[in-house]
Amino acid sequence: MSNLDKKTLNKGLRKGRVRSKISGTAQRPRLTVSISNMHITVQLIDDVKQHTLASSSTVGSKITGTTTEKAEQIGIDIAKKAKKAKIETVVFDRNGHKYAKRLRALADAARKEGLRF
Repeated sequence: MSNLDKKTLNKGLRKGRVRSKISGTAQRPRLTVSISNMHITVQLIDDVKQHTLASSSTVGSKITGTTTEKAEQIGIDIAKKAKKAKIETVVFDRNGHKYAKRLRALADAARKEGLRF
């Protein structure tokens, strides 16, 4: 098994552990984060109805800077969209990623805008 296969397997295991313990509702949706090398995508999901309530992404946007700066801008944007949809609290789904760097910047920016999790 190559190192890349091991990393992929371990990320899948982390993702399954986190996802098995959390679920989003209409009052407290799941804030899921997808991070690639270039882009960051965030969604607020109601798992009961299987419906996306709000989303924000760097794909197709004119946000510039490092990926950490992009993550901060996306965190601010999703918090504003959540306020507009009258959502105050969310369940944070880190999607198998370690809570560091870009993910931490996104979460801190969303918290500063008033989103609670």
